[in-house]
Amino acid sequence: MNRVSSHRDLDVWRLGMDLVVDIYRVSATFPSDERFGLTSQIRRAAVSVPANIAEGNSRSTRKDYAAFLAVAKGSLAEIETFLLIAIRLGYVTEERVVAELALLTRISKMLRSLRARLLAP
Repeated sequence: MNRVSSHRDLDVWRLGMDLVVDIYRVSATFPSDERFGLTSQIRRAAVSVPANIAEGNSRSTRKDYAAFLAVAKGSLAEIETFLLIAIRLGYVTEERVVAELALLTRISKMLRSLRARLLAP
């Protein structure tokens, strides 16, 4: 494993940051009356992903780090759910968010792998 001196060295954190930008762009197209509803919820969940990766990386134990990665993974599930709701409500097409859904899957796999390495004996 490569030496990681900061959360900024982690590819999964970088992809999480990309996800935030993508989600902000997608949610900017939601109706204005969703500003305090779905738009706010999906943006908070997106920001939570790299934030929890960063916070976990700064923790003193591997177990604590793994717990924050689990929270980040939960936020990915929230984002997916919010995107599917937005599709059902007609705020966005599935074709418009296919890249974001793929990015969610990629980040989720990376988090699962990193978490497994942290918790391995």
